[in-house]
Amino acid sequence: MPLLTRDRSFYKTLVRLAIPISLQNFITFSVGLSDNIMVGSLGEYAISGVYIGNQIQIFLQFYVDGICAALLILAAQYWGRQDKQSIKKLVSIAFRLVMAGGLLVSLLSMFFPAQLVSLFTPDSLIVTEAVHYVRIVAFSYLLFCLSQVLISTMRSVESVRIGLLISLTASLLNIGLNYLLIFGKFGLPAMGVAGVATATLISRVVECAIACVYVFVVDKKLHLKLRDFWKSDVALWRDFIRYGLPVLGGNVVWAANMLAQSAIVGQMGAEAVASMSMTGMLNNLVAVWVFGLGAGLGIITGKTVGAGDFGREKQYAVTAQVLFAGLGVVAGLTVFLTKGPFLSFYAVSQATLDVANQFMLVQSVAMVGRCYQAVCLAGLVKAGGDTGFVFLNDTIFVFGVVLPSALVAMFVFHAPAWVIYACLQSDQILKCFVAVIKINRFKWMKNLTRGAQRASPQPG
Repeated sequence: MPLLTRDRSFYKTLVRLAIPISLQNFITFSVGLSDNIMVGSLGEYAISGVYIGNQIQIFLQFYVDGICAALLILAAQYWGRQDKQSIKKLVSIAFRLVMAGGLLVSLLSMFFPAQLVSLFTPDSLIVTEAVHYVRIVAFSYLLFCLSQVLISTMRSVESVRIGLLISLTASLLNIGLNYLLIFGKFGLPAMGVAGVATATLISRVVECAIACVYVFVVDKKLHLKLRDFWKSDVALWRDFIRYGLPVLGGNVVWAANMLAQSAIVGQMGAEAVASMSMTGMLNNLVAVWVFGLGAGLGIITGKTVGAGDFGREKQYAVTAQVLFAGLGVVAGLTVFLTKGPFLSFYAVSQATLDVANQFMLVQSVAMVGRCYQAVCLAGLVKAGGDTGFVFLNDTIFVFGVVLPSALVAMFVFHAPAWVIYACLQSDQILKCFVAVIKINRFKWMKNLTRGAQRASPQPG
């Protein structure tokens, strides 16, 4: 089997799907970057407060992404069979689950913001800034949930440009409002951290409105109506729970990992928290392009497996591994070479810059593994139907390797911050060994659509 497929349609489809998704991810990232830089001018406590306050959004996002990933996996396979009615029923299931979780997080954030953010840091000054942020942004959570379900629905049927349009419009609005409200321009009050939250809330109102208009008025593939969100199908509910629960479980595990990491770094003070925030920004700046390709790969995988074309999918899997391993090396070098210029945008102390520089050195190595194993395990194994493996793999590494090693490094050896951060990133390299074996056995290809023979192909 050749390392690179000669099927040109694979490359064309991958690029066609990936470019809008990558641009959408980049635009969304640019908002976070502008927030980070503008708030960074207010000092370590302000940037740390926004970072800590965002952990609630990150937890919700992992939950929503888990539901939407399950929707995308199942709906893409039904799209391979052109079964639109089943897709509509799956959308209804995802909508109910996402909105229920969003409502719970919204209520907790509105009524108990201080208690929530205090879980991540004991620093009262950081907590104060985080509460200012959370009390406002909590009103945007349900809007975010609805928008993500609608965008994922469109992705499952290969309509990816709407996500780009939504992100471009909302992000430009958000960046402009950030400037006006953080610093109080054109007669508006200087709101600081609260201005970031207000800008986010307004942009999500616009984002949700555009998504609704497109899906319910413009789209001609599914013709979704409001009544479709209340349809029910017991068999598809069972499928969603059976195949979607491991996907959601994996996201919950990863959310717990990220929240625990934030809590661990939060114990090291404002310098470490600000450094982790800045490192995350550079990491996302580089990774959005690779993970956009990964999202496109997942759509191709779901559609190909749903159509029962296992032979073609094997060749695609081999090609994908070569592509993303190479992209990982390029991404790691990019982080290493750009860390200096990137940090020059921040008006923070030299001590914070020193810690951030160390974190970014660690990230440049971790990025190589992340681009291979994370993308291929999600875009091939998970999208191909073996939804339980990634959940199990993440659970073992997070609770058996990552968090224990970081806690031992911190409390037993009293290691410097960069060593603890390296422990938190260690799974990105270690998982590569697991990914190579799992993917190349090819037992992860499973047709999950009803009426199809749900068996994986034999290896070889």
